[in-house]
Formats: sequence, C-alpha cells, structure tokens
Amino acid sequence: MATALNSTPGSNGAHQDDIIDADYRPSPDEEFMNPRQMAYFRRKLIDWKESILREAQGTLAQLQTDSLREPDITDRASSETDWSIELRTRDRQRKLISKIEAALRRIEEGEYGYCEVTGEPISLARLEARPIATMTVEAQERHERQEKISRDE
Repeated sequence: MATALNSTPGSNGAHQDDIIDADYRPSPDEEFMNPRQMAYFRRKLIDWKESILREAQGTLAQLQTDSLREPDITDRASSETDWSIELRTRDRQRKLISKIEAALRRIEEGEYGYCEVTGEPISLARLEARPIATMTVEAQERHERQEKISRDE
C-alpha cells in the first residue's frame, strides 16, 4: 500500500504530519475537514499546480524550438492560430494557478472547504470536482444569477 507524507495545518494553525493512503478518498462519514481530508486536498491542489507548471514548461520549450517560418502563408497562418490558442490556454492556467494558491492559503488558515458567503461546508463531491471552489453550489448559483441581472441592466 502506497502512502504519502503530507503536512497539514492542525486546528491551532500549526502543522502536523499526516499519512495519507494513495487510495484514500474523503468520506461524508468523517468529521468535515479533519486533518486527513485537509492533507488530501492539499496534495490534490499541489499535484494539479505541478501538472499545470509542467505543461507550461513544455509549451515554452516548444515555442523556443518551433519556427513559424513556414513558406506557405496558409500553413503559417494555421501555426499562428494554433499558438494563439495555446497561449490563451496557458494564460487561463496562469489564472488557475493563482486560484490554486489561494485554496492552499485557505488550507493553511483552516478556512478551506467552507463557503465564503454562507460559512457552510462545501460538499465533498464539489471539492473533488473543483478543489478551488469557494462557495457552495447554491451560493454559486445565487452569485451567478446576480451577475446576470447586473449585466442585463
């Protein structure tokens, strides 16, 4: 059985080591945001961030080695379009990294997993699907309705 050693904040903000099984998944049967769950989500966020950074390095390396000197103007236009899309994707991922870092800060501060609007726990299923979530589904839907109303006015 594979395990990973993670350092997670305790209730007093201090770090404590917690061993997480590789096949561990948070369960609603556990105390919400216990040290094991915090360690799990911390690892998930760090792995996600590292994956994004590896992809960005690959893009950078590709940009440095590829040439946009295709003799055919149509081929060149196609390559430029492809790179434009790739760079827009990287920009979105750069913004995602800042959200991941904010989620890691919330873990450190013991605020992770709780809605920033209502203070209620965010469902584990939502956090699994979107570990950077800051609101419950209901609060997010209300927020989006308010945004739409504001935009339409």
